[in-house]
Amino acid sequence: MLIWLVVNLSLLLGAYVLGSIPTGYAAGRLLKGIDIRQEGSGSTGATNVLRTLGKGPAVMVLLVDVLKGVGAVALVNWAYYLEFTSTLASPPILLGWLPWMVTGAALAAVLGHSKSVWLGFTGGKSVATSLGVLLAMSWPVGLAALGVFGVFIGVSRIVSLSSIAAAMAVPLIFFATHSPTPYLLFGFAGGIYVIWRHRSNITRIMAGTEPKVGEKLPSSPEADSAA
Repeated sequence: MLIWLVVNLSLLLGAYVLGSIPTGYAAGRLLKGIDIRQEGSGSTGATNVLRTLGKGPAVMVLLVDVLKGVGAVALVNWAYYLEFTSTLASPPILLGWLPWMVTGAALAAVLGHSKSVWLGFTGGKSVATSLGVLLAMSWPVGLAALGVFGVFIGVSRIVSLSSIAAAMAVPLIFFATHSPTPYLLFGFAGGIYVIWRHRSNITRIMAGTEPKVGEKLPSSPEADSAA
């Protein structure tokens, strides 16, 4: 039992470390020799990379951040089908634990992106990494959430508003697709966390000052990487 617990805790830690990879920060250092947390909104996410470094770097950061989420969930699925794992627990136990471990890994990756151990527990808003874990957990849910984002970005041209709308839609999509209970709980918990990370954006949206795609923020980062 002790080995079984150690394996599962190691998988969750691995998911967190994957999520913690500071993609946007690394792009800023490598391409311009800057700390992106001191530029624009102070976030390490793709939106601030777009404002600070341009489209090409933003696309690369977006893709890597999505893949971090995919990798975190894939790590658990891979580990649970190893022969070694099957010697620690019977198939019914593995099947019972798997959706909960996938959910735990998803939450760990999302937390890792926004609270990176490599950046003093700062980071981005976890939107791209959340998309990655959704695609790995249930690709129809991930694509549906991406569709919601696409509709809102097409109408509003505001990334944060579109991200919030997608976060609110995820638990509804999980419910409508009869997904496992742990996934539904992730939809609620992950959605609330992503919305909470956008709290300063919500203030600007209500004030009518939130920038649209292509517009820039003043170059003074807000507390807690707020954009």
